Amino acid sequence: MDTTKPIEISNFFVAGINYKKTDAATRGQFAINNDQYENILNLAVVFDVDSLFVLSTCNRTEIYGFAADAEQLISLLCTQTKGSKSTFSQLAYIKNGDSAVAHLFNVGAGLDSQILGDYEITGQIKQAFKFSKDHNGTNCFIERLFNNVLQSSKAIKNETSLSGGTVSVAFAAIQYINENIACIENKRILVLGTGKIGSNACKNLVDYLGANNITIINRSPEKAAKLADELKLKHAPITALANYIDSSDIILVATNGNEPVILRSQLEKMGNKLIIDLSIPNNVEASAGELSNITLVNVDQLSEIKDKTLQNREAEAPKAKEIIKMHLDLFADWCHMRKSAPALNAIKAKLNEINANSNQSRCPVMNAADKIQRVVNNAAGKMREQNQVGCHYIEAINEFLSASR
Repeated sequence: MDTTKPIEISNFFVAGINYKKTDAATRGQFAINNDQYENILNLAVVFDVDSLFVLSTCNRTEIYGFAADAEQLISLLCTQTKGSKSTFSQLAYIKNGDSAVAHLFNVGAGLDSQILGDYEITGQIKQAFKFSKDHNGTNCFIERLFNNVLQSSKAIKNETSLSGGTVSVAFAAIQYINENIACIENKRILVLGTGKIGSNACKNLVDYLGANNITIINRSPEKAAKLADELKLKHAPITALANYIDSSDIILVATNGNEPVILRSQLEKMGNKLIIDLSIPNNVEASAGELSNITLVNVDQLSEIKDKTLQNREAEAPKAKEIIKMHLDLFADWCHMRKSAPALNAIKAKLNEINANSNQSRCPVMNAADKIQRVVNNAAGKMREQNQVGCHYIEAINEFLSASR
């Protein structure tokens, strides 16, 4: 990325789709994996996009970045998606400047999540930013924004109950099982995938439902073994998947494939099963839900669960918004100070020059460094309140000369 370009907040955009206007199947067409993400970062220069990151979760796919207009970001993103650019543009929301910044703060707080206050989004933002930074895709604006969003999110978690209780997509799956399956201790359960959602779902099965007849399968067998050892469960290789699909009563799928890993044809002659697909794109063939022996539930259906915990969270939303406002103001101050930095540096340089000339003429200014910094700080404060750089430049020099007499 070209870090020499001037950074203007008016050129900062977010373009995205989320659960509000799209179903899981549509979002799956625009889900981005790491290989696709890397391709997007490599192609950014071709689309004249300077600094970006992509947030792709079960709820949303969003691209944040600097460009002349949002069309460049959408075109870049859709070079890597199954879904078309025209479909994305039709469904997308586009925000610019301060609105794009505020949107990320709301997303980071869980205020824009499908399940209000879902704190898993914080880890997903961290991963998205880190991936871009590791591939030289970020600039100082995005780094500062990311850090402020995390600080705001942490304050909201510590000072409110917006993320209180145990409601997330992973836990909603456990609630669904608890409400719809009797005698869970007698059921054979397969957990497919050991990412954050799969791991959390597995832990919740053990902690909240007391289930222990669970087998974990993952493409990386060492990850399955590690989680199984931690929870004292069984694990099996991916080559045994078909056998465990057949023998399991409940299957939780939390994989990250571009294509379904469980097909309708695999399930047609099997016994009754509950399959919960926590993946985006869906990793269980949708038509499997048409089979009379299969109950197939996806993330959109799970998000409809409402309980007392969510009601309590809704009551905490105004407090969270107040915290966000405070952090937005701090970020705005930083943006303004950064914009004023050239003028402030010029003032400081001029004052140092005046001081040096005073020393040469044998009229040194006492405590010059402290006085210079105080004058610069005063100028910075006035620039924050009034956008009159030239006036403050002259005023700062006069202030220093007056203090030096």
